[in-house]
Amino acid sequence: MLFGDALSLHKFNFMKKFSLWICLFLFVFGFAQKPEVDTAQVVFQGRVNIKETLKKPYVIFISVDGFRYDYIKKYKAKTLQKLAKNGVWAKKGMYPSYPSITFPNHYSLVTGMYPSHHGLVDNVFYDPNRDEAYIIGSKTIVDGSWYGGLPLWGLAETQGMRAASLFWVGSESDAAGVRPTYYYHYHENFSGKDKAKIIKNWLQLPEEQRPHFITLYFPEVDHAGHTFGPDAKETKEAVHYIDNAIQDLVNEVEPLNLPINFIFVSDHGMIRIDPKNHVPLPEIDENKFVVLNSGTITHIYARNTADIQAEYERLKKLPHKDYDIYLASEVPQELHYSSREDKTRRIGDIIFIPHGEKYLVGGGRKPPVGAHGYNPRKIPEMKATFFAWGPNFKSSEKIESFENVNIYPLIAKILNLKIDTKIDGDISVLENTLKK
Repeated sequence: MLFGDALSLHKFNFMKKFSLWICLFLFVFGFAQKPEVDTAQVVFQGRVNIKETLKKPYVIFISVDGFRYDYIKKYKAKTLQKLAKNGVWAKKGMYPSYPSITFPNHYSLVTGMYPSHHGLVDNVFYDPNRDEAYIIGSKTIVDGSWYGGLPLWGLAETQGMRAASLFWVGSESDAAGVRPTYYYHYHENFSGKDKAKIIKNWLQLPEEQRPHFITLYFPEVDHAGHTFGPDAKETKEAVHYIDNAIQDLVNEVEPLNLPINFIFVSDHGMIRIDPKNHVPLPEIDENKFVVLNSGTITHIYARNTADIQAEYERLKKLPHKDYDIYLASEVPQELHYSSREDKTRRIGDIIFIPHGEKYLVGGGRKPPVGAHGYNPRKIPEMKATFFAWGPNFKSSEKIESFENVNIYPLIAKILNLKIDTKIDGDISVLENTLKK
């Protein structure tokens, strides 16, 4: 969920930020008065495609939040089944980056970097060096200084190719110093048909103004999964809504006869949370530590680093059979989520990671029915969806599961964009999905 994943906040004792945290609490739990929605398109006038771009293909990069890898078959999504079977399909799913949470993974998808490298380590996190918190639903999301890496729209724009975003994490910010030529501030007022028509309009612009890279985001399946669980009829209905929305998109753009490649992904999966799996967090001195808990991972930040080791040793002595306690430097390397890779302390100094699908409860918050954030290597329900089709892709090709950071170099190759920055993705992983 882009602006709605619930998390519990232990007392955050920085008075200058107190009102901000109260606003976050009200926002997340739905008690805040809804602000007026800005549905206007933002356009950077005067930008045009360079001559070489006019001959290049197009990519529409579609993300459906919380669309578990098996939902296509589970809920008999006819359009999606047909497109996946006829295109390139990771039928057993795609591995999200850890933690399998929305903001980190959407940004990993468009940067080719693990969260510890691009800097968005959770939906909400604290940066001790800045003495600030990054918070979904706040003004921090448009501040590009929080974002590392070069997003795909920035890669395109800096190489003379116009890009557009119909929502994506980071697309409203000046990450890497550049925004897409066409974008919208996030809201949920557009229907699937609205989104299809907007994309059609972009692709009908004069060649020199037409975007060749487009992002498209849908929140509905994640909303249903959290509220009702992955097995509920409401989640099935949300999947069918997406099925119809993608059919609408195909119907709108097909008559344009453009070489359009579609890549359909999700950021993570979803699993039902059983009441017996709720695990209470231990008491922690809020005068010495800041504690942020998303339920599937807990970050503990020391106000004074001299207190870290003693607190870690104290916590290890407490009963914790349902979760592991790590110093940030000791998080398993396979997760790419430790202070060995994150030099900012954004992941915290001490981290709780639950066993299995246990859910960490703190601050008196009621857990959701469905949740995500777990290690996808151990909880297969966390795996995301990937399939793709279009003139550059092979037909009826089934591929094994892979890490989501590898999509970035795939899109760059399709669009013939040069990658000069360091990324974690590797083109060799997905290169064979393309026609020679």
